Amino acid sequence: MSESEVYISIGKKIKSIRESKGLTQQAVSDLCDFEKSNVSRIESGRTNMTIKNLFKISQALRVKMKDLVDVES
Repeated sequence: MSESEVYISIGKKIKSIRESKGLTQQAVSDLCDFEKSNVSRIESGRTNMTIKNLFKISQALRVKMKDLVDVES
């Protein structure tokens, strides 16, 4: 799996968890103190997230960080 495929897989996982919890991208961006466009880039796999941002997203979604990054490599 390439780097970009990893980013896409993590983004899809974040989107899936967010939607399962009934949250909008705007709600997550507000909880994380991000711009909404940043959440969109993360979910589409167009950005390499920092650990700090992964932590903020995991807190907003109320999941463990490992649940966000548990993808095949």
